[in-house]
Amino acid sequence: MRRTGSRDHRILFARGLFMRGRAMISSQALLAAHSPLPDLWGEGALFAPSGLDGPTCSAAHFVLTYGSQPYDLLVQTAAPYLLRIRLMEGATLVAATGDVLAAETAAGDLIVTFCAWHTAIGQLPPGAQVELLPLPAVAPADPRAPSYQPTRWRETETLALQHTADRFALAYGETLQDALARAQAGLTADLAAEVSARLAFYAAVPRGATAGETRFLRKCASVMKVNTLGPEGAIRRRWSTPDRAPHQHMWLWDSVFHSFGMNRINPELAWEFLLAVLEAQRPDGMIPHMMTVSGHASAITQPPLLAWSVWENYGFLRDRARLAEAFPRLEAYLAWNLAHRDRNGNGLLEWRIEENAKSRSGESGMDNSPRFDAGLIVDAVDFSAYQAHDMFCLSQIAAELGLTDRAVLWGERGRVMARAIHARLWDEATGFYFDRDFAGDLVRVRAVSGFTPLLLPDLPAGRTARLVAALRDPTAFAAACPIPSVALDEPAWSTDMWRGAAWINMNYLVIEGLRRQGCHDTAARLAAQTAGFVRRAYESEGVLHEFFDARNSRPHAACDRKGPPHLPYDFRAQYGVIRDYHWTAALILAEH
Repeated sequence: MRRTGSRDHRILFARGLFMRGRAMISSQALLAAHSPLPDLWGEGALFAPSGLDGPTCSAAHFVLTYGSQPYDLLVQTAAPYLLRIRLMEGATLVAATGDVLAAETAAGDLIVTFCAWHTAIGQLPPGAQVELLPLPAVAPADPRAPSYQPTRWRETETLALQHTADRFALAYGETLQDALARAQAGLTADLAAEVSARLAFYAAVPRGATAGETRFLRKCASVMKVNTLGPEGAIRRRWSTPDRAPHQHMWLWDSVFHSFGMNRINPELAWEFLLAVLEAQRPDGMIPHMMTVSGHASAITQPPLLAWSVWENYGFLRDRARLAEAFPRLEAYLAWNLAHRDRNGNGLLEWRIEENAKSRSGESGMDNSPRFDAGLIVDAVDFSAYQAHDMFCLSQIAAELGLTDRAVLWGERGRVMARAIHARLWDEATGFYFDRDFAGDLVRVRAVSGFTPLLLPDLPAGRTARLVAALRDPTAFAAACPIPSVALDEPAWSTDMWRGAAWINMNYLVIEGLRRQGCHDTAARLAAQTAGFVRRAYESEGVLHEFFDARNSRPHAACDRKGPPHLPYDFRAQYGVIRDYHWTAALILAEH
């Protein structure tokens, strides 16, 4: 991390008009009202227009990311480019958010932002150079591992860069004419007004006890903002994505976690995140785990947390009309799970299992967990706990709406499933919850999923204490960066995603469960540890990671992700650990 002192078919168009006709804008004066702001450069950090400020177009892939060198910006369109900005020596980065970049030099200041979803604009200090360079196409490093390979939205799409001595505009267009017109308009846009409008969002972000903590919290808010998109295609309202690139689409349980953080800033927007997912429901009640603006949806679902998130959002908005709007969709979804994910009819749910050895259960959200290495369908402790918990939440929603019979029905269904979890998935010898296969054998992989029953009421006596003991055990889950997704002493442990890395969403679930069991001190310590190591990682690497090395033995960006990391970092070759990941940011803010 640093704090720093032609394509033959749609070639970009660049023009330099070397004249200077206006006073330089001072970044210090412009940013003062919004201080302190994030000011760390991190390779892979997102830089894109937000749906909070107007329309967006995910189909165009006009998303920029911070390069390996300040102040390079990579343009992640189907044909990739490098926007190279070179400043005089001695530049100091003073703002590095998802849509405002600023650096001070002795001669003047660099300021970059957006004036529309298709146009980035900026001020160049004297002596600065800007150019747009095509980058070579990159093939996937491993065809079996995920990589970012966007397709062209329009056959004629292109980029145009225009600049004077002190201003530049980079524009995307469906045609060369569109791009040139947008870039020309960008040169005369009111840069100061655009920056101020984009930074106004931070006024609603909770402040920390120190300037450093406030910068960290505003980095979290920045990641949330840049990963918020406007209505587009099949998605009819503002929605959230895990990351603008490479994931780029809308995902079920991710949107739930995003809403928890957005409740703290803009609960109306959090509601839109949830409703966008609910509106993607199929006629039979199933809600896909991933949806796109083109209307495509996946054939699998994801952890059922939507009733909980709707209930949490109601605590902020107190709008029964929204509960009433959500209730039939939530009821149909939870009923679909009961009808289609209990193959053996024993009252416990099973994730769909896939043949892909690198992702046995994408439906679980824990794609490559060693829980699934045998490729067997199992009664899943986490699926069952999430479903039981969501049925309890649906019962609360029904009661709030005066639907007494439905409240009783869903409350009883939750209790029946909770009793089955406690009876069949607990192992007294090890003091832990496990999955169980259809032959009746426990799958003895101690995974973070074993803590999810903490969300449920009426845990049998002594079990909470034994789960807390596992959290405090340095050979199990008391890692340098808690909570490892599998115990440190598991033979399969590694930094590879769900095979051992720490994930902030699971920490959030465990913290919530501990509070429900009355373990408030333990929950508070875990929350503080979580925020602390995420902040230290940000201050070291300049981004908010998707997951973290639980042992803290390497840079978190160097963790495996369905295979060893590809160097140099390029998610077109292989994803690697995603940077500026939305739920990491949102859940830090939700806990603040």
